Amino acid sequence: MPEVRLNNLIGKSYRAAAYDIFQHGHTHYTFYGGRGSLKSSFVSLIVPLLICNDKQANALVLRKVSNTLRDSVFAQYQWALSELGIADYWTARLSPMELTYIPTGQKILFRGCDDPMKIKSITVPKGYIAITHFEELDQFAGRAEIRNVLQSTMRGGETFWNLESFNPPISRDNWANRDILEDRPDRLLVRTCYTDAPPEWLGQQFIDEAEWLKQTDERAYQHEYLGEAVGTGGNVFENLEIRDIADEELQTLERTYVGCDFGYFPDPFAAVWCKYDAARRALYVFDEIYTVKKTNEETAEMLKAHGVDRNQRVICDSAEPKSIADYRKYGLDAAGVRKGPGSIDRRMRWAQGLSKIIIDKRRCPNTARELLEYEYERTKDGEIVSGYPDANNHAIDALTYGCEPIWNRAGQTEKTSYRPIYM
Repeated sequence: MPEVRLNNLIGKSYRAAAYDIFQHGHTHYTFYGGRGSLKSSFVSLIVPLLICNDKQANALVLRKVSNTLRDSVFAQYQWALSELGIADYWTARLSPMELTYIPTGQKILFRGCDDPMKIKSITVPKGYIAITHFEELDQFAGRAEIRNVLQSTMRGGETFWNLESFNPPISRDNWANRDILEDRPDRLLVRTCYTDAPPEWLGQQFIDEAEWLKQTDERAYQHEYLGEAVGTGGNVFENLEIRDIADEELQTLERTYVGCDFGYFPDPFAAVWCKYDAARRALYVFDEIYTVKKTNEETAEMLKAHGVDRNQRVICDSAEPKSIADYRKYGLDAAGVRKGPGSIDRRMRWAQGLSKIIIDKRRCPNTARELLEYEYERTKDGEIVSGYPDANNHAIDALTYGCEPIWNRAGQTEKTSYRPIYM
């Protein structure tokens, strides 16, 4: 087989991922981004090389519906073999759809998940299915469907790679958009967009179309070309930045705000830790507790385990005076948030008006999920209803309770003494 120079065929933003894959740094790899970000091209180039380097490895490429395979991923993989200069070493077959590596008989199989039983019965003549590629991941029913396939394929061998690629849907509530917020040690997330690709690979017309959309419809541009889940227009919070927060970013901000929303089951208990950058009007959300079926004593101990002591004010839901009294008995400086006419609007509009709410996706996955998914209610005709829905907002309430010293200052400075009452 001729020597392959992969670096000449993939964008620079994928080189670290390629190295990680060949070193088997992770088992699961998720590639996501906008149009022209080279996700599918990259995966289709990697999979044949993995097979050529491992005589026991076979691959299974999946889309949700089988009749979309031939003109999409099957054609994409044939392109990749040609670009790699190894097409003469492979044969193609349409029924069943597969590519076969002639020297060893290893295969790349193409299947749809519209018939799950056929997936379970897949066998290969040599070796095992070491590689799976889920193309258009968001089209599948959810992580449970992906897991069901992998339970059938990840067996009979020692080394596995699961590769996933998709363009994030516009709705933040889509399962695939929520899924990439979850921290999994054996998964590498790679996000790219068209600006990461060499311009000559895309062509000037592609770039011109992207730039025109940027000028005429910024929201559509962010979704289609940058691969951002911008929401359907009904999102309450448009100022979110979900990422890892470095400890160095927090060290310059002195005051910590802690709030909690009481719950037992099915509603959870939620506590959220924040720091506020007044100069930039940016809120950093860096820790959380989110749990069910815990007593007040147990949650008090959890707060202490997260560093809360007598010197840290904890602002709680004032609708539960007994729970607040319990917390004070357990040694916490607990107080109830001030409630009254317009208080909900005041705290919510304050949060909406911040320049950024930056949420640590690893330490605060539930807070990130709630804020991303929180949308205004709509009428049956699709019109947005004013007011804030009182559902799936436990971390949101905890966050805004904790930040009452900021939003409820009534024009006073941060240095003004403040002692919230509890009821």
